[in-house]
Amino acid sequence: MEEDRGIRHPGQGPSGEPPLRGPMGVVRVSEGAILQALLGSLGSIDGIVPTLPDGHPKLWAIQGVGRGLSPPSVTDSVSFRRALSPSYFVTDQKVRYSRNIKTESTSFVENLFNGQLEPKSLLPFPAALSPEQAQLLQAMVDPCARFFEEVNDAAANEELGSIEEETVEGLKSMGCFGLQVPEELGGIGLTNTQYARMVEVVGMHDLGVAITLGAHQSIGFKGILLFGNKSQKEKYLPRLASGEAYAAYCLTEPSSGSDAASIQTVAELSPCGGFYTLNGSKIWISNGGTAEVFTVFAKTRIKNVTTGEETNKISAFIVERAFGGVSSGPPEQKMGIQCSNTAEVHFEDVKVPAENLLGGLGKGFQVAMHILNNGRFGMAAAMAGTMRGVLLKAVDHAADRQQFGKTISHFGAIQEKLAHMAMLLYVTEAMAYVLSANMDMKVPNYKLEAAISKIFASQSRGPHWADAAGPRPPRTGRLCCSGHQSCGAVWRDHREPAVEVRRSSDGQAVPLEARGRRCHRHLCHGRGFIQVGGRRWGGMGSRCLQNQPHLHPLPGPAALSLGQPTAQHEKLLCQAWCQQAFPRVQESLQEVKSASWEEVFTSMKLISDALVQHRSTVASHPLGF
Repeated sequence: MEEDRGIRHPGQGPSGEPPLRGPMGVVRVSEGAILQALLGSLGSIDGIVPTLPDGHPKLWAIQGVGRGLSPPSVTDSVSFRRALSPSYFVTDQKVRYSRNIKTESTSFVENLFNGQLEPKSLLPFPAALSPEQAQLLQAMVDPCARFFEEVNDAAANEELGSIEEETVEGLKSMGCFGLQVPEELGGIGLTNTQYARMVEVVGMHDLGVAITLGAHQSIGFKGILLFGNKSQKEKYLPRLASGEAYAAYCLTEPSSGSDAASIQTVAELSPCGGFYTLNGSKIWISNGGTAEVFTVFAKTRIKNVTTGEETNKISAFIVERAFGGVSSGPPEQKMGIQCSNTAEVHFEDVKVPAENLLGGLGKGFQVAMHILNNGRFGMAAAMAGTMRGVLLKAVDHAADRQQFGKTISHFGAIQEKLAHMAMLLYVTEAMAYVLSANMDMKVPNYKLEAAISKIFASQSRGPHWADAAGPRPPRTGRLCCSGHQSCGAVWRDHREPAVEVRRSSDGQAVPLEARGRRCHRHLCHGRGFIQVGGRRWGGMGSRCLQNQPHLHPLPGPAALSLGQPTAQHEKLLCQAWCQQAFPRVQESLQEVKSASWEEVFTSMKLISDALVQHRSTVASHPLGF
């Protein structure tokens, strides 16, 4: 726990209780963090405010989102989680909601759309592991982590375009190809929570391997695991769990992406009823070029026994490459995860035995959606691992890199980045393990939470790349210059004009604020944009270096020189840009001048200092190890 390591948070009381609300709107404990992330993803719903007994910690866990409230007399996150249990408060106190509507779903997010607040799936923080399961998992985590540190070579995998054979054999020996397959069918039989923890380890070290394993078992043969009959499971799962054969999930087509119902692949039943003839193509299939077993979705003709009419409905099939007629295109040239094979898969007159129909005739859409919903939690877990690995490297670099006579961990901009990364990791982990625990506890409806966890985790993995387009081209260009000397001159040619603009503006005597008053009359809409930015920047003076975070929300003003042939068009561009940008600038200025923002930055500095001091993440893992 952070408190055990002598770490203090802003707003702590005499008893040392941590504030529930942390910096950047992230609540101190995982339960509140999930609430904040989910609510932040969906926006607010008017009128949905619960009324809780005074002093009950759920009041802070729910209403504290966005209010900065701290729970009384709770000294650590473990105590807080215990205090969130129903036994904490008097049983005759009832939780009342502003809308008296019967709850028909246990899904927190779905109930928000229905105008209800139902936090039972989030509060208290669900724990789905028995002591025996936790012990087994802990015994697996350390050897797996050591394997990836000592045996797997992520850089070599990327260069090779496939996973090195030594790594593949090691993964097979550890049972990593059948983590959730029952033991009697050759797997390890892990629960969703256990599986999430193992995926987190893999995601921390090599996302290419994580995608390969995930495409194989999270979706590749998941349909057989969930919907297969006894014969299908016994036939396919043992060799898939051993890694003897890879599996792939084939749904996406050139004309069908998120609209799964519009697929064009067709499966026609033979007159004898013994097999289906499959024709069609699938694109962007992970493991598409290496898989031997495919879960394929195709249109089938179904006759209405009452009316006699025939309609097209999607059905799912287990297809083997050995059936003949299955071919794959070349591996897609992706921007990363090169060792994960992604390819088109083509089916030409493939004879699929009728007994390989999966989940029932015409039930393919339900099968497809259930597989995707069931597999999405793995993305959040893998991204949590990736974020943890990146954060550890960033902390090491910040603690060692010297600039201006001290390590860069002392500079506000770096502290802000480290703290923000740590907070996103904390929330992503919480979402992953709440979701997996709910799945283990057989919560019937979790599809919206699964979708949100995937989106939140994948976007949070690289917030500074996604939100700051400016820094990326120079950094990418610098890498290109170092790795490809022949490209250096080209990059310098593109870089030099920007440098010259900066040099030519260094000696300008007219302040930006005054320049705002001298704008061309056609550009008067953008005048305030320059004036406000000039005032804020000029007010910093020599303190700019020490106040980097205050300047981050402000866009960099640029001089615009209008060319005569396109002056009117450029005037429209300038007006539209300034009209859009000015409200954002005003909002950013209000943010950085507010007292609450100063408190946020103080918190972020303490978080960053703790990360650098320990050279590791400080918050405890949701599972404790």
